[in-house]
Amino acid sequence: ASMTAPRLPFLAARTCSAAAAFSSLSSSPLQCCPVKRTSATNTNSAPLLSASRPGAPAADGVGSADLNRLRASAMPVADSPLPTYTDPHELPRPLTGADLMESGGEGLKVAYQGFPGAYSESAAKKAYPHCQTVPCEHFDTAFQAVENCTVDRAVLPLENTLGGSIHRNYDLLLRHELHIVGDVRLAVRHCLLANRGVKIGDLRSVMSHPQALAQCEHTLTELGIEQRQAVDDTAGAAKLVTEQMLQDTGAVASSLAAELYGLDILAENIQDEKENVTRFMMLAREPIVPQVDKPFKFRPALCFHLKIGNLHNSSRHLQFLH
Repeated sequence: ASMTAPRLPFLAARTCSAAAAFSSLSSSPLQCCPVKRTSATNTNSAPLLSASRPGAPAADGVGSADLNRLRASAMPVADSPLPTYTDPHELPRPLTGADLMESGGEGLKVAYQGFPGAYSESAAKKAYPHCQTVPCEHFDTAFQAVENCTVDRAVLPLENTLGGSIHRNYDLLLRHELHIVGDVRLAVRHCLLANRGVKIGDLRSVMSHPQALAQCEHTLTELGIEQRQAVDDTAGAAKLVTEQMLQDTGAVASSLAAELYGLDILAENIQDEKENVTRFMMLAREPIVPQVDKPFKFRPALCFHLKIGNLHNSSRHLQFLH
């Protein structure tokens, strides 16, 4: 038997001149028309496309699609002119961390060194009156609490008019990536505390922080108290006197500590020098840029390492900066 090639189905031919086809394409956008496939398949033949004018009647089941209906109309964009500022001070100011916190410290957790009733807690309350204070055992703990986001701020002593600088905190400033965002000064008023019913003549010793004992040395000697016991914190000394119910030992601490631990105040302002002021630094993780619309004081703090023999060169640089 002879094999004959299958015949392709008949498609109606469309005739148009090249000029007419060009005119049709140039006068209207190009339209894509679906192809009516036959039941027979021929892998060697390419698909057939037909182009016609929009709205033209379909021929031989081959219709034309109007792309104008498929093409989404562009939405009109209203003219929105950029704002103009005639005064540079009218430019919007970037939001800072100070804007997110109230000036009174609402919502802030502030760390300090010592037990509740310490002078550092009073300084924290003076810096942020409505804050939540968090006591820390050591200065290092307060630094780490700020870095680890356990607290928001830390208020720690930096220098005292009688005792001088607290070198430990200067060293910690170099070790930790924290920023001094302010300072607060607190007048230190030492009190002699004892348990209820104990008189000054009953006391044989007194305990407190070494600096507090040194600041009250002459007064304590005049009161006839010869023995000294050094502890880590003034409020901690008051706490020990209360917990151990000591009858022959007093504590040098604040009036707030007497109130918290139920002690009597036997003598007030027992420091040898009445002008006893401690400056505390306020620490934060990020620097706070002061607002330009509010008055503020700027006090630079410079902390750096010194090698042996470089003190003279450092003083020359400081003199140049001045």
